[in-house]
Amino acid sequence: MKEHVGKRGGLIGELSAEFAGTMILILFGCGVVAQVVAGGLGDHDSIAWAWGLGVTLGVYVAARLSGAHINPAVTLSFALFRGFEWRKVLPYVLAQTAGAFVAALLVRWNYTEVLAKADPGHTYKTQIVFSTLPGNGTLPVSEWGALRDQIIGTAILVLVLFALTDLLNSPPGANLGPLLIGLLIVAIGMAWGTDAGYAINPARDFGPRLASFITGYHGAWRDQYGNLYFWVPIVGPLIGGPLGAALYKFFIGKYLPAGEQEIGRIPEPVK
Repeated sequence: MKEHVGKRGGLIGELSAEFAGTMILILFGCGVVAQVVAGGLGDHDSIAWAWGLGVTLGVYVAARLSGAHINPAVTLSFALFRGFEWRKVLPYVLAQTAGAFVAALLVRWNYTEVLAKADPGHTYKTQIVFSTLPGNGTLPVSEWGALRDQIIGTAILVLVLFALTDLLNSPPGANLGPLLIGLLIVAIGMAWGTDAGYAINPARDFGPRLASFITGYHGAWRDQYGNLYFWVPIVGPLIGGPLGAALYKFFIGKYLPAGEQEIGRIPEPVK
C-alpha cells in the first residue's frame, strides 16, 4: 500500500484527519459514559458498544487521509514496526490529543446540567465520564494493577489491529476494516474493562482529563484514593502497543510471504 493515499493536503491534511477522527471517537465515547453515569440511561453494554462504534466511525472519517491511527500507542507501534515516518509521530500525537480535548469540552458543555445534578462537587463519581480510574472508581485496584491492565489491553488491541491491517495476512475486504476494529474495541471493553476502564489510548484519556480539569474537576489528575494516576493510561498503552506489535511480528508476521508491507494504514477498498 502506498504511504500517501493522496498528497493534496500533505501532513496538514493528515493531522486534520487525526484530529477529526479522534474527536468523533470521544464525542461518542465520553458522551455515552455521561449518559449512563450522570443521566442514568443505559448500562455497561451501552458504553462498550458506543465506544466501539465511536472507533469505527472515527476510523471511517480519517482513514483515507491519515490511516486513522487516532491513538498515540498505535502511531508509535506503526513507527516501530511498520515503517511509519518518525517525523510524523509527535504531530500525530498532538493532533489526536487535541481532537480528544475539544470533543471532551463539547461533552462537558452539553451535559453541564446533568453532571451538576448528579455530582454537584464534580468529584471522581463523574470524573469517570472523561477519564479512567482504577477499578472504574469503585473496586480496589491499585495504580500498578491498572498499569498491568493497560499494558495487556493495549497489547491485545495492537496485536489484532496489526492482523487486520496487514496486507500480507488476510485483511478484511469491502472496506470492512473499521467495523472490525470497532468490534475489537467492544470485545476489549466487555472483557478487559474492570481494572482500569480500558483507556488503551493516551490521547483518549489525557485530552478529556485536561478538559475536565479546566472545567471544574480539580482532582482530575488523581484517582479516588488520592494517588497521582494520570500517568497510568499514558505509560501503559505506550508500553503495551509496541509489545502487541512485537508479538504479532514474532508469532505471525515473520511467517507470512515476503512482499510490500503496508505503512500504518487501514486497507483501502479494492477499486
